[in-house]
Amino acid sequence: MSASSSRFSSAALAPNSVIGIVGGGQLGRMSAVAAAKLGFRAHILTQDANGPAAQVAHQVTLGAYDDHQALEAFARAVDVVTFEFENISADALDCLAQYCPVRPSGAILRISQDRLSEKTFLSEADIPLAPWMAVTDHASLHAAADKLGFPFILKTTRNGYDGKGQARVYEASQLEDAFASLAPHPLVAEGMVDFACEISVMVVRGTDGTTRCFAPGLNSHRDGILDVTLAPAPVPEETAERAQALAVAIAEKLDLIGILGVEMFIDSTGNLLVNEIAPRPHNSGHWTMDACPTDQFDMHIRAVAGLPLPPTLRHSDAVMKNLVGPDDMALWPEVLATPGHIPHLYGKAAARVGRKMGHVNILFPYGSLPGALGIQDALGPLAEKPDTENDDA
Repeated sequence: MSASSSRFSSAALAPNSVIGIVGGGQLGRMSAVAAAKLGFRAHILTQDANGPAAQVAHQVTLGAYDDHQALEAFARAVDVVTFEFENISADALDCLAQYCPVRPSGAILRISQDRLSEKTFLSEADIPLAPWMAVTDHASLHAAADKLGFPFILKTTRNGYDGKGQARVYEASQLEDAFASLAPHPLVAEGMVDFACEISVMVVRGTDGTTRCFAPGLNSHRDGILDVTLAPAPVPEETAERAQALAVAIAEKLDLIGILGVEMFIDSTGNLLVNEIAPRPHNSGHWTMDACPTDQFDMHIRAVAGLPLPPTLRHSDAVMKNLVGPDDMALWPEVLATPGHIPHLYGKAAARVGRKMGHVNILFPYGSLPGALGIQDALGPLAEKPDTENDDA
């Protein structure tokens, strides 16, 4: 157990205890609902009085995430703290940890929110990664190009998500422009993978060291944003088991308490390469909300509250489809009218381009996840539209 956590009891929280959640987005919203189901009260620290989490919480503290007065007041009003997104200060979690347990810890957040720290940690833990190099200046930029070859990806170390904060470099003439366009420095250069697919594993670890893994999901993206997750991922059983073992190894090395999303690439030869980690519930785990008796949010709250972790059973196969921006939300009436669609809306007011507004789960009997055509048929109004731009009239 980390030094900050060891000062507090690891005993299970009693019913009506207060779970503090830093962040007011949809992950906080669904965590708050899970907390209520388990008999806890959710207290949200947010800057948005009408954000997704605030709409369903027992209590809300409005304040900046670096406001120590607000942080102290929040921490004194809760029994344990967790967080629903990573773009907050680890120093803020350290401040909170003076008053109550913080799960996962600020030390884990420091690793996961910085790509350079994350890759260094994973490399030192012998976790397989795509080739990478730190890029601190023009000399290391050109050294990365020489080592990794073209094309490669240049990424910011912080605040990159949904395809933001990165640039593909296809040739030497693009090096300097790519370096100048991304800030702040340093950056991380990643070699291109002979990519077959992306999967993700949700792993949870309790205060007693018990670990549980959900089945890997297969992810596909649109415009850099997760579009669809298939669960279980249609990969060989041996590959799924290796992916879960990697996720458990990372969770144990981190001394995690809570849930962790581990994104991985599978290359053309079947090798697994970890892409990134996220110590919180994850978009690619939303399928568990309807396909599992205990979903990712229930498991996360159980872990941070010190409750026993049940097996991660799955009673159905599932397809999760994100609802993004105004185009998908324009289909909301049709989604509601489509048999078999299980809708989850996040309560956001404005359907901006690229903004995740909700998701839909579609269930299939255990072991009967259909192929691509069957999935498109099940998606109904949300299915990919055929490209008719070049069709002959």
